[in-house]
Amino acid sequence: MARKLYWEDAYLKEFSAVVKASESNTVIFDQTAFYPTSGGQLNDTGRIISEGKEYSVVDVKEKDGEILHFLDKESELVNGAVVSCSINWERRYALMRYHTALHVLCAVVENNYNGRWKGGMIYTDKAHVDFDLPSLNSELAEKIVGETNRIIKEKHKVSSRFLPKEEAMANPSLAKTEPGRELIKKLDVVRVVEIENFDMQMDGDAHLHNTEEIGMLKLSEFSNKGSNRKRVEISII
Repeated sequence: MARKLYWEDAYLKEFSAVVKASESNTVIFDQTAFYPTSGGQLNDTGRIISEGKEYSVVDVKEKDGEILHFLDKESELVNGAVVSCSINWERRYALMRYHTALHVLCAVVENNYNGRWKGGMIYTDKAHVDFDLPSLNSELAEKIVGETNRIIKEKHKVSSRFLPKEEAMANPSLAKTEPGRELIKKLDVVRVVEIENFDMQMDGDAHLHNTEEIGMLKLSEFSNKGSNRKRVEISII
């Protein structure tokens, strides 16, 4: 299982790693800062350099505890080789800003309106989230985004840590969905992301250090996907 450097330092841009396996255009390292597509957030991209040869990382996925790096061409990397890696920081930082923004937005909806998160997707230039909140309309969505911006400007610290399974199980609000609650039952420790004095939830992604870094949000689009699914799309101004 690879050491997940993005859990230790979400702002890490460059790192070295050892090749554990290489086949076709797919490589596995002993450690990585490349985030795999997960939880509605897109994967990192970047580059790998070894012995003067350069590869572009075009996709990253996690499978059976290993993180697979998909390259733009056939790999000539050999097991045991030490490589230099760098992530596309502009892409990563944009994804981090939107992901942390959705945590704030979802907490506003849950805390103030008793709405329930039903899924979402994060891109580099926008993000959307679906709620089970029958009363949600475009006017209320605008109000919610305004409330989210007020929380963002309060400059809440954002941090992550691991909780023992028993402690996580005792706090049902950590998992926002039924699949999440079932996952907690299978884990020995649970990683949580906390927005100081505002929200804490189970999460395995890379986040900002402070809500101030998000910037201000605007409502890009509101759409009705049915009585139990209303979609709010945001962008950063």
